[in-house]
Amino acid sequence: MTTQIIQNIQAIVPLNTEEEQAFSQILEVKTLKKKQFLLQEGEICSKVSFINNGCLRLFYNVEGVENTIQFFFQNSWYTDYASFLTSKPTFENMQALETCEIVQFKKENLYKLFNQYPIFDRVGRIMAENAFLSLSQLNRMLVNETPEERYLNLFERRPQIVEKIPQHYIASYLGIKPESLSRIRKRILGKK
Repeated sequence: MTTQIIQNIQAIVPLNTEEEQAFSQILEVKTLKKKQFLLQEGEICSKVSFINNGCLRLFYNVEGVENTIQFFFQNSWYTDYASFLTSKPTFENMQALETCEIVQFKKENLYKLFNQYPIFDRVGRIMAENAFLSLSQLNRMLVNETPEERYLNLFERRPQIVEKIPQHYIASYLGIKPESLSRIRKRILGKK
């Protein structure tokens, strides 16, 4: 159950046996059922999560409207970094779209690892850099691309979203209405 997360870390930096064992000892496995929340608005995020399998949706609730921000699949990492760092309540909602197996570790255990094994500080830095790059890419997409370009690029870069995620969530993620997404899909199919 924890093999995937170890392999994922090993792909970032090599761990020796002692470091791997120390990391394994702080891991907790959790199963989420479809529609169950990993994190909800108002809670404080005190854990880092790794998705062993399944799919989750990250969204904000703005005046009763759910705005989808991201989708997370197998071998993805998640934490509300702002809430995690500041210990303030989150604005994010992270919900399972299907049954998921999650591996987590607590903030205090991570900080102990940082102090005891400097290699984990490097892992944390690399992950923070990757999270920044992902957010930067999302911002560029929303500002610089037309809705049709966003959909085509999503289809090319992350086809599992188009294959597995309900259309109304995809429309929300792309920043358009479901009807607009239907028209875009019809235009694209008409061109083929």
